[in-house]
Amino acid sequence: MNMLKTALAALCMALAPAAAQAQQPATAPAAAAPAAEAGTAAENAATPAAADNAATPAANAEAAKPAFPEAKPVDGIGQPVNGAIGLQPQVTKLGGEAHWMHDYILMPIMTIISLFVLLLMLWVVARYRAKANPVPSKTTHNTFIEVIWTLVPVLILVGIAIPSISLLARQYKPAPKDAVTLKAIGNQWYWGYEYPDHGIELTANMLPEDEAKKRGEPGLLAVDNRVILPVGVPIKVLVTANDVIHSWAVPAFWIKMDAVPGRTNEVTFTIDKPGVYYGQCSELCGARHAYMPIAVEAVSPEQFAAWVKTKGGKMPAEKAAEEAAAAAAEAANAANAANAAAASNAAEAPAANAANATNAAAAATGS
Repeated sequence: MNMLKTALAALCMALAPAAAQAQQPATAPAAAAPAAEAGTAAENAATPAAADNAATPAANAEAAKPAFPEAKPVDGIGQPVNGAIGLQPQVTKLGGEAHWMHDYILMPIMTIISLFVLLLMLWVVARYRAKANPVPSKTTHNTFIEVIWTLVPVLILVGIAIPSISLLARQYKPAPKDAVTLKAIGNQWYWGYEYPDHGIELTANMLPEDEAKKRGEPGLLAVDNRVILPVGVPIKVLVTANDVIHSWAVPAFWIKMDAVPGRTNEVTFTIDKPGVYYGQCSELCGARHAYMPIAVEAVSPEQFAAWVKTKGGKMPAEKAAEEAAAAAAEAANAANAANAAAASNAAEAPAANAANATNAAAAATGS
């Protein structure tokens, strides 16, 4: 009997591992279920992540857009042109008048005088050569000719001076009160700018030539920060320098003003057309004098106001409104304080009168 029990126990022990191995596949689905759930959760988690990743480029593209898009320059406008003869197209009223005077007054007069003198010299050489004039004339004076060659140049100079002086005077006419003020400060070798009425400061350095080409701008003229000015609004430019003499010059505006350390020069103009206009320092100022470009972008007054906001500045009207509101609030606070003091005095008056009456009654009783 004992042997039978021992045999049965041994048989059970032998069959136990097989039974355990046979039951393992039954537990696999249970393990697979959490795995499937984990996979589903991962997929669900991946779906928003994928959506976020898909949305990221659009968000980055939106963020990459400049707050104030820069305009593209136009060939032949506001910049030099290879092989061109003459002045740049002018975009200010004074510049247009000066351009007209140059083309239709000064150039014809200079051309006529130059040709007249050349022909006169050729005639003298041919007429009074030794072979044609073996006996030279002894004439030393001719009153009529002397009057002519004195009076005609004087009349020519007067004819040039009248429009020239008028044009020069209007170039330095004081700016009106509503003018936008720009302060240009020359440094070796870059320009600094301030907008005193708007609370904006910026620095303009020349862009590398490859970067300028990427932006579609001319080399040696493009800058990292353009000056933004409104169209149709008088502009007052205050020009000075921190180190040596520079010169702020923009040919399309008919502007060239020296920047002298310790001194502030002023020039006024009004831009008629939107666009991008380039200039350079026009006074020899050191080793990198050729690398001080000027870039001005003229925009509408609405765009200018938007640009001021992107730079953290404020328009003068906004400043005036805020100052008026602050003054009104201060006046209201002062009035409220005065009213409160008056009310307090009015409330204290009966009590003081009662106290005085009590004191008087007490004094009467004592007497």
